[in-house]
Amino acid sequence: MMAATLLLSTQAAMAGSYPDHAVKLIVPFSAGGPTDVVARHLARAMEKDLKQTIVVENRPSAGGIVGIENLTRSAPDGYTLLIHNIGMSTVKSLNPQLQFDPQKDFAYVGEVADVPMTLIGKKALPAGDFDSLRTYLQTHRKSINISNAGIGTASHLCALMLMSTLKLDMTMVPYKGAAPALTDLQGGQVDLLCDQITTTLSPIQAHRVQTYGSTSRNRLASLPDLPTLSEQGLNNFEISVWHAIYAPKGTPVPVVNRLSQALQAALSDQEFKTSMSKLGAVPVDPARATPASLKQHLHSQISLWAPLIEQSSAYLK
Repeated sequence: MMAATLLLSTQAAMAGSYPDHAVKLIVPFSAGGPTDVVARHLARAMEKDLKQTIVVENRPSAGGIVGIENLTRSAPDGYTLLIHNIGMSTVKSLNPQLQFDPQKDFAYVGEVADVPMTLIGKKALPAGDFDSLRTYLQTHRKSINISNAGIGTASHLCALMLMSTLKLDMTMVPYKGAAPALTDLQGGQVDLLCDQITTTLSPIQAHRVQTYGSTSRNRLASLPDLPTLSEQGLNNFEISVWHAIYAPKGTPVPVVNRLSQALQAALSDQEFKTSMSKLGAVPVDPARATPASLKQHLHSQISLWAPLIEQSSAYLK
Protein backbone atom coordinates (compact mmCIF):
# COMPACT_ATOMS: atom_id res chain seq x y z
CA MET A 1 0.00 0.00 0.00
CA MET A 2 2.77 2.41 0.94
CA ALA A 3 4.70 1.52 -2.24
CA ALA A 4 1.65 2.23 -4.39
CA THR A 5 1.08 5.56 -2.64
CA LEU A 6 4.73 6.51 -3.10
CA LEU A 7 4.57 5.61 -6.79
CA LEU A 8 1.48 7.74 -7.35
CA SER A 9 3.00 10.72 -5.54
CA THR A 10 6.21 10.36 -7.53
CA GLN A 11 4.28 10.25 -10.80
CA ALA A 12 2.22 13.26 -9.81
CA ALA A 13 5.38 15.20 -8.98
CA MET A 14 6.91 14.21 -12.31
CA ALA A 15 3.81 15.36 -14.20
CA GLY A 16 3.82 18.63 -12.29
CA SER A 17 7.32 19.52 -13.52
CA TYR A 18 6.99 17.86 -16.94
CA PRO A 19 8.46 18.84 -19.30
CA ASP A 20 11.49 20.67 -17.95
CA HIS A 21 13.66 20.18 -21.05
CA ALA A 22 13.32 19.43 -24.75
CA VAL A 23 11.22 16.51 -25.98
CA LYS A 24 12.34 14.29 -28.88
CA LEU A 25 9.79 13.22 -31.49
CA ILE A 26 10.97 10.29 -33.62
CA VAL A 27 9.79 10.11 -37.22
CA PRO A 28 10.53 6.60 -38.53
CA PHE A 29 10.72 7.81 -42.13
CA SER A 30 12.89 10.12 -44.20
CA ALA A 31 12.81 13.91 -43.94
CA GLY A 32 10.40 15.51 -46.38
CA GLY A 33 8.03 12.53 -46.40
CA PRO A 34 4.34 12.86 -45.43
CA THR A 35 4.68 11.75 -41.81
CA ASP A 36 7.69 14.02 -41.38
CA VAL A 37 5.72 17.01 -42.72
CA VAL A 38 2.83 16.38 -40.32
CA ALA A 39 5.30 15.85 -37.45
CA ARG A 40 7.07 19.16 -37.94
CA HIS A 41 3.86 21.18 -38.04
CA LEU A 42 2.56 19.28 -35.00
CA ALA A 43 5.77 19.83 -33.06
CA ARG A 44 5.51 23.59 -33.48
CA ALA A 45 1.90 23.55 -32.31
CA MET A 46 2.49 21.31 -29.28
CA GLU A 47 5.48 23.42 -28.20
CA LYS A 48 3.09 26.30 -27.50
CA ASP A 49 1.24 24.30 -24.85
CA LEU A 50 4.21 22.39 -23.42
CA LYS A 51 6.42 25.49 -23.29
CA GLN A 52 9.36 23.36 -24.39
CA THR A 53 11.13 22.61 -27.67
CA ILE A 54 10.16 19.44 -29.55
CA VAL A 55 13.08 18.16 -31.61
CA VAL A 56 12.07 16.06 -34.63
CA GLU A 57 14.50 13.22 -35.31
CA ASN A 58 14.27 11.11 -38.48
CA ARG A 59 15.07 7.40 -38.18
CA PRO A 60 14.16 6.08 -41.66
CA SER A 61 13.88 2.38 -42.40
CA ALA A 62 11.58 0.00 -44.27
CA GLY A 63 8.22 0.11 -42.56
CA GLY A 64 9.51 2.40 -39.82
CA ILE A 65 10.83 -0.51 -37.75
CA VAL A 66 14.06 1.20 -36.66
CA GLY A 67 12.17 4.17 -35.25
CA ILE A 68 9.69 1.98 -33.42
CA GLU A 69 12.45 -0.15 -31.90
CA ASN A 70 14.26 3.02 -30.84
CA LEU A 71 11.18 4.05 -28.88
CA THR A 72 10.96 0.66 -27.14
CA ARG A 73 14.53 1.18 -25.87
CA SER A 74 13.89 4.73 -24.65
CA ALA A 75 13.32 5.75 -21.05
CA PRO A 76 9.60 5.89 -20.17
CA ASP A 77 9.75 9.49 -19.02
CA GLY A 78 7.85 11.33 -21.75
CA TYR A 79 10.95 12.85 -23.32
CA THR A 80 11.07 10.47 -26.29
CA LEU A 81 7.96 10.08 -28.43
CA LEU A 82 7.11 8.50 -31.77
CA ILE A 83 4.77 9.64 -34.51
CA HIS A 84 3.71 6.86 -36.83
CA ASN A 85 1.05 6.41 -39.47
CA ILE A 86 -1.26 3.58 -40.49
CA GLY A 87 1.83 1.35 -40.76
CA MET A 88 1.76 0.84 -36.98
CA SER A 89 -1.30 -1.35 -37.53
CA THR A 90 0.44 -3.57 -40.10
CA VAL A 91 4.03 -3.86 -38.93
CA LYS A 92 3.47 -6.99 -36.84
CA SER A 93 1.44 -8.78 -39.51
CA LEU A 94 4.16 -8.09 -42.04
CA ASN A 95 7.01 -8.92 -39.65
CA PRO A 96 5.78 -11.53 -37.14
CA GLN A 97 9.36 -12.13 -35.96
CA LEU A 98 9.54 -8.66 -34.38
CA GLN A 99 9.94 -8.64 -30.61
CA PHE A 100 7.44 -5.85 -29.92
CA ASP A 101 3.65 -5.87 -30.08
CA PRO A 102 1.93 -2.57 -31.02
CA GLN A 103 -1.06 -3.51 -28.86
CA LYS A 104 0.96 -4.22 -25.72
CA ASP A 105 4.34 -2.52 -25.74
CA PHE A 106 3.57 1.21 -25.96
CA ALA A 107 1.81 3.99 -24.14
CA TYR A 108 -0.78 5.69 -26.35
CA VAL A 109 -1.05 9.47 -26.51
CA GLY A 110 -3.62 10.05 -29.28
CA GLU A 111 -4.36 10.42 -32.96
CA VAL A 112 -3.29 13.46 -34.94
CA ALA A 113 -4.62 13.68 -38.48
CA ASP A 114 -6.16 11.79 -41.38
CA VAL A 115 -4.55 12.11 -44.79
CA PRO A 116 -6.08 10.92 -48.08
CA MET A 117 -3.90 9.40 -50.79
CA THR A 118 -3.52 9.78 -54.55
CA LEU A 119 -2.38 7.39 -57.26
CA ILE A 120 0.21 9.03 -59.50
CA GLY A 121 2.57 7.93 -62.25
CA LYS A 122 5.65 9.08 -64.11
CA LYS A 123 5.09 11.56 -66.93
CA ALA A 124 6.29 9.11 -69.59
CA LEU A 125 3.49 6.61 -68.93
CA PRO A 126 1.27 6.44 -72.03
CA ALA A 127 -1.89 6.28 -69.90
CA GLY A 128 -3.35 9.74 -69.34
CA ASP A 129 -6.33 8.75 -67.15
CA PHE A 130 -7.32 5.88 -64.90
CA ASP A 131 -9.36 3.99 -67.51
CA SER A 132 -6.41 3.88 -69.90
CA LEU A 133 -4.04 3.08 -67.00
CA ARG A 134 -6.22 0.12 -66.04
CA THR A 135 -6.02 -1.24 -69.59
CA TYR A 136 -2.28 -0.57 -69.74
CA LEU A 137 -1.69 -2.44 -66.47
CA GLN A 138 -3.70 -5.44 -67.62
CA THR A 139 -1.67 -5.57 -70.83
CA HIS A 140 1.81 -5.08 -69.36
CA ARG A 141 1.40 -6.51 -65.86
CA LYS A 142 4.82 -7.56 -64.47
CA SER A 143 6.74 -5.06 -66.59
CA ILE A 144 5.14 -2.27 -64.51
CA ASN A 145 6.53 -1.39 -61.10
CA ILE A 146 4.97 0.49 -58.23
CA SER A 147 7.13 2.16 -55.60
CA ASN A 148 6.43 2.56 -51.90
CA ALA A 149 7.94 4.17 -48.82
CA GLY A 150 8.78 0.82 -47.25
CA ILE A 151 7.07 -2.45 -46.41
CA GLY A 152 4.01 -1.80 -44.23
CA THR A 153 3.76 1.90 -45.04
CA ALA A 154 0.59 3.50 -46.36
CA SER A 155 1.93 3.54 -49.91
CA HIS A 156 2.70 -0.17 -49.67
CA LEU A 157 -0.81 -0.92 -48.36
CA CYS A 158 -2.36 1.10 -51.17
CA ALA A 159 -0.31 -0.86 -53.71
CA LEU A 160 -1.42 -4.15 -52.15
CA MET A 161 -5.06 -3.10 -52.26
CA LEU A 162 -4.71 -1.89 -55.86
CA MET A 163 -3.20 -5.17 -57.03
CA SER A 164 -5.75 -7.20 -55.08
CA THR A 165 -8.66 -5.17 -56.49
CA LEU A 166 -7.38 -5.31 -60.09
CA LYS A 167 -6.26 -8.94 -59.66
CA LEU A 168 -2.82 -8.38 -61.13
CA ASP A 169 0.84 -8.39 -60.15
CA MET A 170 3.19 -5.44 -60.29
CA THR A 171 6.81 -5.32 -59.21
CA MET A 172 7.15 -3.68 -55.79
CA VAL A 173 9.99 -1.17 -55.35
CA PRO A 174 10.43 -0.28 -51.66
CA TYR A 175 12.29 2.84 -50.49
CA LYS A 176 13.30 4.19 -47.08
CA GLY A 177 10.59 6.82 -47.21
CA ALA A 178 8.15 8.59 -49.50
CA ALA A 179 10.50 11.42 -50.44
CA PRO A 180 13.09 9.27 -52.28
CA ALA A 181 10.27 7.23 -53.88
CA LEU A 182 8.70 10.41 -55.21
CA THR A 183 12.06 11.72 -56.43
CA ASP A 184 12.64 8.59 -58.50
CA LEU A 185 9.07 8.66 -59.82
CA GLN A 186 9.53 12.22 -61.06
CA GLY A 187 12.86 11.17 -62.55
CA GLY A 188 11.20 8.33 -64.44
CA GLN A 189 13.02 5.51 -62.61
CA VAL A 190 9.75 3.98 -61.33
CA ASP A 191 6.27 3.89 -62.84
CA LEU A 192 3.65 4.38 -60.13
CA LEU A 193 3.23 5.55 -56.54
CA CYS A 194 0.16 5.71 -54.33
CA ASP A 195 0.97 8.04 -51.47
CA GLN A 196 -0.38 10.67 -49.14
CA ILE A 197 -1.56 14.01 -50.48
CA THR A 198 0.91 15.73 -48.14
CA THR A 199 3.65 14.38 -50.44
CA THR A 200 1.93 14.32 -53.82
CA LEU A 201 0.03 17.62 -53.90
CA SER A 202 2.97 19.78 -54.95
CA PRO A 203 4.12 17.65 -57.93
CA ILE A 204 0.48 17.18 -58.99
CA GLN A 205 -0.16 20.92 -59.02
CA ALA A 206 3.13 21.49 -60.86
CA HIS A 207 2.17 18.85 -63.47
CA ARG A 208 5.35 16.88 -62.84
CA VAL A 209 3.44 13.59 -62.60
CA GLN A 210 0.42 11.86 -64.11
CA THR A 211 -2.56 11.83 -61.73
CA TYR A 212 -5.09 8.99 -61.73
CA GLY A 213 -7.34 9.38 -58.69
CA SER A 214 -7.69 9.77 -54.95
CA THR A 215 -8.42 7.14 -52.29
CA SER A 216 -10.87 9.41 -50.45
CA ARG A 217 -14.62 8.89 -50.18
CA ASN A 218 -15.27 12.31 -51.72
CA ARG A 219 -13.20 14.46 -54.04
CA LEU A 220 -10.44 16.41 -52.35
CA ALA A 221 -10.97 20.11 -51.66
CA SER A 222 -7.40 20.77 -52.82
CA LEU A 223 -7.96 18.84 -56.10
CA PRO A 224 -11.68 19.17 -56.89
CA ASP A 225 -11.27 18.07 -60.52
CA LEU A 226 -9.55 14.79 -59.58
CA PRO A 227 -12.02 11.86 -59.49
CA THR A 228 -11.80 9.35 -56.68
CA LEU A 229 -10.76 5.82 -57.56
CA SER A 230 -14.12 4.62 -56.24
CA GLU A 231 -16.07 6.72 -58.71
CA GLN A 232 -13.84 5.36 -61.49
CA GLY A 233 -14.91 1.80 -60.89
CA LEU A 234 -12.86 0.62 -57.88
CA ASN A 235 -15.80 0.27 -55.51
CA ASN A 236 -15.07 1.19 -51.88
CA PHE A 237 -11.40 1.80 -52.65
CA GLU A 238 -10.90 4.10 -49.68
CA ILE A 239 -7.73 4.51 -47.58
CA SER A 240 -7.36 7.31 -45.08
CA VAL A 241 -3.90 7.46 -43.59
CA TRP A 242 -4.06 8.24 -39.90
CA HIS A 243 -1.17 9.47 -37.77
CA ALA A 244 -0.74 9.06 -34.02
CA ILE A 245 1.64 9.72 -31.14
CA TYR A 246 3.14 6.97 -28.95
CA ALA A 247 5.35 6.93 -25.84
CA PRO A 248 7.41 4.10 -24.32
CA LYS A 249 5.55 1.50 -22.30
CA GLY A 250 5.57 2.43 -18.63
CA THR A 251 5.43 6.19 -19.17
CA PRO A 252 3.59 7.57 -16.12
CA VAL A 253 -0.11 8.11 -16.75
CA PRO A 254 0.00 11.79 -15.65
CA VAL A 255 2.76 12.43 -18.22
CA VAL A 256 0.81 10.67 -20.97
CA ASN A 257 -2.26 12.71 -20.07
CA ARG A 258 -0.20 15.91 -20.17
CA LEU A 259 1.00 14.99 -23.66
CA SER A 260 -2.55 14.22 -24.75
CA GLN A 261 -3.61 17.62 -23.43
CA ALA A 262 -0.88 19.32 -25.48
CA LEU A 263 -1.92 17.30 -28.53
CA GLN A 264 -5.54 18.39 -28.17
CA ALA A 265 -4.41 22.00 -27.83
CA ALA A 266 -2.37 21.63 -31.03
CA LEU A 267 -5.38 20.30 -32.92
CA SER A 268 -7.28 23.46 -31.98
CA ASP A 269 -4.38 25.73 -32.96
CA GLN A 270 -5.38 27.81 -35.98
CA GLU A 271 -1.89 27.82 -37.47
CA PHE A 272 -1.78 24.02 -37.31
CA LYS A 273 -5.26 23.65 -38.82
CA THR A 274 -4.33 26.02 -41.64
CA SER A 275 -1.09 24.17 -42.37
CA MET A 276 -2.93 20.84 -42.47
CA SER A 277 -5.58 22.26 -44.78
CA LYS A 278 -2.93 23.45 -47.23
CA LEU A 279 -1.47 19.95 -47.25
CA GLY A 280 -4.84 18.26 -47.75
CA ALA A 281 -4.70 16.68 -44.29
CA VAL A 282 -7.55 16.78 -41.76
CA PRO A 283 -6.83 17.16 -38.01
CA VAL A 284 -8.82 14.61 -36.02
CA ASP A 285 -11.56 15.58 -33.63
CA PRO A 286 -10.00 16.20 -30.17
CA ALA A 287 -12.00 13.21 -28.86
CA ARG A 288 -9.68 11.00 -30.93
CA ALA A 289 -6.58 12.63 -29.44
CA THR A 290 -6.76 10.49 -26.31
CA PRO A 291 -4.97 7.32 -25.14
CA ALA A 292 -8.20 5.29 -24.99
CA SER A 293 -9.31 6.31 -28.48
CA LEU A 294 -5.95 5.52 -30.05
CA LYS A 295 -5.79 2.12 -28.36
CA GLN A 296 -9.23 1.20 -29.68
CA HIS A 297 -8.53 2.55 -33.17
CA LEU A 298 -5.22 0.70 -33.45
CA HIS A 299 -6.93 -2.57 -32.50
CA SER A 300 -9.66 -2.07 -35.13
CA GLN A 301 -7.11 -1.21 -37.83
CA ILE A 302 -5.02 -4.30 -37.07
CA SER A 303 -8.17 -6.39 -37.43
CA LEU A 304 -8.89 -4.71 -40.78
CA TRP A 305 -5.47 -5.05 -42.42
CA ALA A 306 -4.22 -8.40 -41.12
CA PRO A 307 -6.53 -10.48 -43.37
CA LEU A 308 -5.62 -8.46 -46.49
CA ILE A 309 -1.91 -8.86 -45.76
CA GLU A 310 -2.35 -12.60 -45.34
CA GLN A 311 -4.33 -12.85 -48.58
CA SER A 312 -1.74 -10.75 -50.41
CA SER A 313 1.32 -12.64 -49.17
CA ALA A 314 2.32 -13.42 -52.75
CA TYR A 315 2.85 -9.70 -53.37
CA LEU A 316 5.19 -9.23 -50.40
CA LYS A 317 8.18 -10.97 -51.99
